[in-house]
Amino acid sequence: MRMAQGRLAIETRGQGLYEVTAQAASWVAAQTISTGLLTLFLRHSSASLLIQENAAPEVREDLLDFLRGLAPEDAARWRHDDEGPDDMPAHVKSALLPTQLAVPVADARLLLGTWQGIYVVEHRRAPHRRELVLHLAGE
Repeated sequence: MRMAQGRLAIETRGQGLYEVTAQAASWVAAQTISTGLLTLFLRHSSASLLIQENAAPEVREDLLDFLRGLAPEDAARWRHDDEGPDDMPAHVKSALLPTQLAVPVADARLLLGTWQGIYVVEHRRAPHRRELVLHLAGE
């Protein structure tokens, strides 16, 4: 078994879903491993990773609306607000959504479904630089 590890820097512009499928696929294709498992890990506690629909933008907007309702910015509700009113709601969303994913690889390609994409979900309103660690194991 062989392994490869890399990192991607993802610049966000505030709350939203940022597709990183192309960057992850490009990195996988550049490795010498054609069959295996790609693990993605986001090194942050106020953002998340998702595999989600990538064809209809309304899906992403509806997900963001749902998350805002689930953990609203309400100063009376949260004690932790060191970085502003969106601080604790971002941590709650990150606690509920994954910060790691696993995607099978065959023929040096991600085996995602037809309408699936890999997204960094930014829970903070301000732009951030998020780091995504990629680890590919296989043959």
